[in-house]
Amino acid sequence: MSLIAPALTGLPAFDADTLCDEIVAQGWSVCRLADPVMLAALCDEAVALWQEDELSPAGVGRAKDHDVVRRIRRDKTRWLDGSSPAQTAYLAFAEALRREINYRLMLGLFAFEAHYAVYESGGFYKRHIDSFHGARNRMLSSVLYLNRDWDRSEGGLLRLYAPDSDRLVQEVVPEFGTLAVFLSEDIPHEVTPAGRERFSIAGWHRCNDRSQVPALQARTLPAGG
Repeated sequence: MSLIAPALTGLPAFDADTLCDEIVAQGWSVCRLADPVMLAALCDEAVALWQEDELSPAGVGRAKDHDVVRRIRRDKTRWLDGSSPAQTAYLAFAEALRREINYRLMLGLFAFEAHYAVYESGGFYKRHIDSFHGARNRMLSSVLYLNRDWDRSEGGLLRLYAPDSDRLVQEVVPEFGTLAVFLSEDIPHEVTPAGRERFSIAGWHRCNDRSQVPALQARTLPAGG
């Protein structure tokens, strides 16, 4: 894969106060990143990797196990490793986000991992959570969308649900530059079938021990209904 290295400087602006307030109040937040250079570079790289067949089917198993996975999720992924200017820029943003959230909420986030994800036409991911309760590994999930001119009618929506409930609390259209952030253990979510190729970066900030996070022990999430 050969891409022209973009001139990536600085970090995209984001409202850390609002993001943190919403995480505490409801368990999720959705915002837009205003950094067209970084977003374009990430989008171009994701599309190139997909076109060159450099992404792998997610959750590949053997024989019948693979069939089970196909009934749950149909996406292809490739982990970010910082090997391009675009990836380096996004990982720097994720580190800045980690510091800001730790400063405001004392979450104890200490590591970040992420991968490109593409849902081809018809691809979906059924309702799930990103970390089992008590696992204390993935603490905060994030998804950055890289799709230009995406219309709601094309599907591929991220649906967020209230904890332990069937109540839908938010539908996120996977538009270019939209960033969704939510608590990994608490917020069930799904991806509806996509009408065309849908590109994103899914990421997770990790924490050693959620039970030691004061900001989340006092919060009350919306009740189901």
